[in-house]
Amino acid sequence: MCIFCRIIDGSLGATIRWQNEMWIAIDDIHPKAKTHVLLVSKTHIESLEQAMDQALLESGLSTVQMVARTLGLVEAGYKTVINTGRGAGQIVDHLHIHLLSGNIGNV
Repeated sequence: MCIFCRIIDGSLGATIRWQNEMWIAIDDIHPKAKTHVLLVSKTHIESLEQAMDQALLESGLSTVQMVARTLGLVEAGYKTVINTGRGAGQIVDHLHIHLLSGNIGNV
């Protein structure tokens, strides 16, 4: 079971910022910005390349907006990143979106 699945099922702790039925937002343990939150699909899908559920993908983008508003990031601005595959920097094989704001480094 991957690290994100363990966080979702509660067997591994994480700082949860927000969640709904499809996504959970947690703090990144290796932040690349002042705010670095991961929005993780509650369904185990390896990457964006394997994501075929239109509702899940649409929900992911609206979840990014909701979390950014909740964290007060809209005025300052924020960046989103989805790494797909090892060559693009994906480390955990589970669909997730990086949400970053403030002093953003390379992601």
